[in-house]
Amino acid sequence: MLNYDTLSQAINSLTSRGYTENLNLKPFCIECPSLALQLYPEDFTIDEYYRFEGASDPADNSIVYAISAIDNSLKGMLVDAYGVYAENITPEMARKLRVEK
Repeated sequence: MLNYDTLSQAINSLTSRGYTENLNLKPFCIECPSLALQLYPEDFTIDEYYRFEGASDPADNSIVYAISAIDNSLKGMLVDAYGVYAENITPEMARKLRVEK
């Protein structure tokens, strides 16, 4: 994995490497609105992830995931908060998105 100082650097790099779809986190799946596609935990892999912590505000904590569909139908990014501000998701999604510090 590469290192980035900012979220925007990570996003720009991932975009240049083909992670072009913007993904949304839903309780049971990841959604790709532009392709009207839903990916459940068994449908995708996390290729890379990068965490960013706000200097003084915990609300600034975020993570960007580089995600590929198992069937190679898409490569995209999911940007989300983490910690106490993370979305309410199913245990299966939580296990899939769990990353180690």
